[in-house]
Amino acid sequence: MRRLYVRGTWVTSASGDVVEVVDPATEEVIDRVPAGSPEDVERAVAAARAAFPAWAATSPAERGKLLESAAALLEARAERVARTITTDMGAPYPMALKVHTLPPVRMLAAHARLAAERGETERRVGNSLVVREPVGVVAAITPWNYPLLQVVCKVAPALATGCTVVLKPSEVAPLAAYALAEVFDEIGLPPGVFNMVSGHGPVVGEALAAHPDVDMVSFTGSTRAGTRVAALAARTVKRVALELGGKSANVILPGADLGAAVKAGVANAFLNSGQTCSAWTRMLVHRDLYDEAVGRAVESASAYTVGDPFAPATRLGPLVSAAQRDRVEGYITRGQEEGARLLLGGERPPGRGYLVAPAVFAGVEPGMAIEQEEIFGPVLSIVPYTTVDQAVEIANGTPYGLADAVWAGSREEAVAVARRLRTGQVAINGGRFNPLAPFGGLKRSGVGREMGEFGMDEYVELKSLQF
Repeated sequence: MRRLYVRGTWVTSASGDVVEVVDPATEEVIDRVPAGSPEDVERAVAAARAAFPAWAATSPAERGKLLESAAALLEARAERVARTITTDMGAPYPMALKVHTLPPVRMLAAHARLAAERGETERRVGNSLVVREPVGVVAAITPWNYPLLQVVCKVAPALATGCTVVLKPSEVAPLAAYALAEVFDEIGLPPGVFNMVSGHGPVVGEALAAHPDVDMVSFTGSTRAGTRVAALAARTVKRVALELGGKSANVILPGADLGAAVKAGVANAFLNSGQTCSAWTRMLVHRDLYDEAVGRAVESASAYTVGDPFAPATRLGPLVSAAQRDRVEGYITRGQEEGARLLLGGERPPGRGYLVAPAVFAGVEPGMAIEQEEIFGPVLSIVPYTTVDQAVEIANGTPYGLADAVWAGSREEAVAVARRLRTGQVAINGGRFNPLAPFGGLKRSGVGREMGEFGMDEYVELKSLQF
C-alpha cells in the first residue's frame, strides 16, 4: 500500500480507503494507492500554502537547478519508469520509453533553462513597472492517458515560476506520478513545494477545485469533468486552465502527397491506442481521391498489431480499462448503426487484456456520432468533401478545436487553410510536434495553454508599480 506525499514526507491517508491499480494487459491488480479524503486535501493545501512565500522568493536560477536535478534523476530511471507506465496504462514498452518518459525528461530540463532565462522579468510601461509574480498554490489534476507527461506539463512550469503544487494524479493510472514524487523527494525539493494526494476525482479533485486556499487549478481530462472543475473554481474566483477533449481533423487537400498524409494520419489516430486528446480521428479527403485514400488507410491500419505491450511485435497495447474498452466498442457499434461502413477491425481479440482491434470507418458523414464525439480509442473516420470550403466547414463543425492537420501541394496553400481552422494548433504537411510551442484548444477543448514559455505565463500574475 502506497502513501500520500505531503510536506516532504510520505504520510498515511486519513481515509484508510484504497484504489486498486489494474494492469490493463493482464487484468490483475498490481498495486494499491490511497483513496484520499478532503482531510488529506486540507493537509496538502496547508503545506503548499506555508511553503509558498519562501519558494516564491527563491531565485529563478536556484529553482532551475532543482528542476535540472529532477530531469537528470528521471532520465537515469527512464527504463524503470517506462516499464511502470506500460503496466500502469498499457502503452507498448518502446512507446512508453520514447513518448511517455523521455519527453518529460526534456520538458523538465527545458523549464530549468526557462526559469533561469526568464528570471524576474519586468517591463517599463510609461510611469509603471510591470512585474510577473507566481500565482500561488496550484492544484494540478491530471489524466491517465499520458500519466507522466501531463503531470510534468503542469508541475514543471508551476515550480519554475515559483508556485507550489498539490497534484492529484488519475486514480486509473497513478504509478508514474509516484515515480516523479520520489524524484522530487530525493533531489531535496523544499518540504511543501510539491505535494501529492491520490484518489477519486469527485472527492480529491473537487475538494482541490473548490478550496479557498488554492489560487489556480490546472486540469486535463474530459470536457464534462472540466466544466465541473470550472464551476467549482468559480466560487472562489480562482484562475483555471483547462486542457480538454478533441475531435481533430486531418485535412488532405488535392495535390498533397496522399500516401504520406494517409500513413501519418493513421499513425496519429492510433497513437497511444487512440487515447490521445489531439488525435487526428477524422480524415477529410476530396471525393476524387476518396477511394484511394480509404484503400491506403486500410492497408496501413492492417499493420497495427494489437497485443501484449511488452511483446516486440505489438504496436497497440490494451485500452486502459474495461470501461474504456466498452465505451469504444459502443461507438463502433453506433457507427455501423448510423450507416458508416466498418472496413477493418473493431472486434475484441481473444485472450486477456482490454484489447480492441483498430477500426477504420468509411462513408462517414458530418453529424454522425463517430464524426462528432470524442471516442478515445483506435477508431478512424474517413469523411469525403467536395470543395475546400466544405472541408473547412466540416473540420470546424464539432464542439472541439484542439489540434488539426493540413496536407497540400505547397506550404502556402496549407497555411491558408490552416489559418481558417478554429483550433489551437495545426500540423502543416507532417510538421513535427513542438513541446516548446503553446498547446491548448478553442471552444470545448479548453482554456489556456501549456508547454514552454507560453505555458509558464499561465502560472504568473501581472502587477503594476506606478511611479
